[in-house]
Amino acid sequence: MQPILKVENLSHKYASSWAIREINFEINDTGVIGLLGSNGAGKSTTMNIICGTLLQTEGNVSINGLNIKDDPIEYKKQIGFLPQQAPLYMDFTVQEYLEYSAQLRLMDKRLIKGAVEEVLEKTSITQMRSRLIKNLSGGYRQRVGIAQSIINKPKVVILDEPTNGLDPNQIIEARKLIKEIAKDRAVLLSSHVLSEINLLAKEIIMIEAGQVVFSDTLDAFNNILQPNTMVARMLHMPAPEELMAIEDVQKVELLPDNKCRIWFQPNDDLAERIVKKSAEKNWRLTAIHTESSGMDDVFKQLSSNSSSILH
Repeated sequence: MQPILKVENLSHKYASSWAIREINFEINDTGVIGLLGSNGAGKSTTMNIICGTLLQTEGNVSINGLNIKDDPIEYKKQIGFLPQQAPLYMDFTVQEYLEYSAQLRLMDKRLIKGAVEEVLEKTSITQMRSRLIKNLSGGYRQRVGIAQSIINKPKVVILDEPTNGLDPNQIIEARKLIKEIAKDRAVLLSSHVLSEINLLAKEIIMIEAGQVVFSDTLDAFNNILQPNTMVARMLHMPAPEELMAIEDVQKVELLPDNKCRIWFQPNDDLAERIVKKSAEKNWRLTAIHTESSGMDDVFKQLSSNSSSILH
């Protein structure tokens, strides 16, 4: 079975410096794939090459086996793109702009009217069809931008910071829309808002210093850092020294509401030992759980592990 999107040994050089080097990843299913990376990491270069707006120095990109170098026109018919600044024509009406976008994608003229109606409904902007784009709010402009990116029913859609500049209500609506369009296509979503990636993505690709430093599921990303703290709640909280006497416990911090945070040396049996000791000492343990690392922590760790300059 062909991957929906396959990126092989992708490299690009600006003047004498490599922006990206030997980028490899595959997207094999529909849904949202988060694209992460620091500023200047190589995300934009990678996205521009995948979209066909930049010719790579080395490597290949293909959609369902169709290589961009072999047939760039047919390849581009399989892709939709919403850059960070949506390419909107302010003096067009919404309908005029979407019809124009369909023509740019060389769609069959007989299919354009139906395609426009479909994306107007899909993005909930049917009532705005006759409005000039310059008179729309930021949220509706973003919907128009997303509508143009899917008008040709592409297999792959790339969204670059699609909720940037939106207010909280508009962000919620935009995220619902992204989830909806990802049901029947692969959506590569680039965002600096890690909570957004956490809500929407099922897989993560992270690029740092021009190279892929992570490509796997969201769960695998969140579990990179092994947590070494746990929080326990006890009705009869013992003194920290008593907990410190338990093997592998390194530090104890008392918290409000009869809770404490325990730092420990990794050991699968520690929670069981604490439960046993609580029963012996009548500490009345009511809850205990290991604290998990956040996406921010993982992102910071992967970023710091990568070299800052690509030679």
